[in-house]
Amino acid sequence: MSSRRMTIATGSLLTASFSAVMIFSFSAGADDEGPMSGKGGKAVDKAPAGVELTTLLPEKIEVDNSSQETAITATVKNAGAKDSGEIRLLVVGFDGLSVKGVEGCAEIAEKDLPEGSNSGFACAIDNLAAGKSKSYAVDATFDLKKEGKICLPVQDADGTKTFWQQGPVPFGANNPSPNAPATPLLLGTDNSPVTPGSDKAGGNKSGGKELPKTGPADRILPLGAVGAALISAGAAGLWWTQRRPQRSGS
Repeated sequence: MSSRRMTIATGSLLTASFSAVMIFSFSAGADDEGPMSGKGGKAVDKAPAGVELTTLLPEKIEVDNSSQETAITATVKNAGAKDSGEIRLLVVGFDGLSVKGVEGCAEIAEKDLPEGSNSGFACAIDNLAAGKSKSYAVDATFDLKKEGKICLPVQDADGTKTFWQQGPVPFGANNPSPNAPATPLLLGTDNSPVTPGSDKAGGNKSGGKELPKTGPADRILPLGAVGAALISAGAAGLWWTQRRPQRSGS
């Protein structure tokens, strides 16, 4: 091959490599939602020795004011020194926050949802290696006329133990912007409804009992709270007593 041909071939390879790096870098940056937080989370049942399971949610999300659509990343992490074995992550919506889809996860049938929730998905994980995490893209809607909460329990494969539960933790804004294209909501903030004359002090605007609150001093949901005891004192880790969602095939 002549020197001229070798120069052209080399230049083409360098250009292709540079383009691939640029595309990869752009994609990675586009998926970055910013800081993540374990706010509202608490360990429940004792995990296997050497396993330390937690979850993370974005500190801020944005809700499209016209479609009410939003995207949330739910992450489960094993900060321990040993692999987790089979576990599952549940993604459950309350009040104004409805979970419409979780990539790679199975929808929980309406009859199997815990009382007080409006939607949920179960994500089966064959194994989470020590020091590793797994993230899921969550499609949701948020009715800005209501408060909205999300809950991320991490359980063993059959749901008899809950090793960690984040929430139900609220997303919200103290000063919603109904005339803007989107409304930013902060994790751990109760939402102030945008409708004039709404009585936030009256508690639940849907007619039911007040939902449990979360925060730095939050407790695992007590028996009878909002009729949705995800974890009760007498049956820690059992967040409903009769039916559990079927595990997904993944």
